[in-house]
Amino acid sequence: MANFPFQRLQADLANLISRMPGGQRLPSEPQLAKQLGVSRATLREAMRTFETQGLIRRRQGSGTFVVGKVPVIDSGLEILESLDTMAKRMGLEVSVSDLHIEELFADQGIANDLSVPLATKLTRVRRVIREDTRPVAYLVDTLPEENLNEKDLPAAFKGSVLDYLLERGDPLTVSRAAISATGASAEVAKALEIQRGDVLLQFVSQLYNATGKVMDFSVSYFIPGYFNFYVVRKVGRA
Repeated sequence: MANFPFQRLQADLANLISRMPGGQRLPSEPQLAKQLGVSRATLREAMRTFETQGLIRRRQGSGTFVVGKVPVIDSGLEILESLDTMAKRMGLEVSVSDLHIEELFADQGIANDLSVPLATKLTRVRRVIREDTRPVAYLVDTLPEENLNEKDLPAAFKGSVLDYLLERGDPLTVSRAAISATGASAEVAKALEIQRGDVLLQFVSQLYNATGKVMDFSVSYFIPGYFNFYVVRKVGRA
C-alpha cells in the first residue's frame, strides 16, 4: 500500500496526458505539482515513466510537451541492420539531421576499442535520427581513416556507416554489442533535446570483417518508447 499514492499520481498524469493533443505544452512544474498536490521532486520522478514511453518530451528552456501516440521501430537484434532499413521495412519514415564528419587521432581508449595503434588517424560520424521532427536516436561511429575517408563519401551519403560499407562490398561478418541503460551526457542531451541525466538505451558496438579486424566502433543512444528491440532465442537442451 506504500506505493498507492505514487501509483495514483501516475494514473492522474496518464489521464491528463491522454486528454491533451500532441504538441501541446503541459503546465509548468510548479503549476502541475500544485495542481496534483505533490512536490516537484515527486512529480519529476512520476513523469520519467511517461518520458521513457515517448509520450512526453522535455525541451531545454521550453517546457514539457505531449508527444501523443508515436510509431515504434520494432525489431529483433539477431541481424544487424541500419535504422533506415528497419524503418523502411515497417513503412516508417525517418530522417537524419546534424550530420557531422570529423577527423581525429586515436587516444588510448578508442585505440583499444578499434585495436589500432595510438594516434591512428580516424574518421568520426555523428548524426541525429528523427521521426517526423522529433529526435529519437543519436549515433556516433568511429573508424580508422583507411576504412572510411570523408573525401570518398558520395554526395548522397546520409549518415549510415553500415549501409555505406555494405554497398561498398566490405566483407562484414559479425557485430558485438553491449546493451545498457545510461543517463544522457550534456552532449547527447543537447542533440536529443532532452535533459541531462535522462535515461536512454545505449548500444556500444564493434563491427568486424571476415579477417576479424574491427572496422567500426559505434555508440548509439535511443530514446525509450520509440524503439522495441528484442532477441529471439532457441531453447537450450540439457
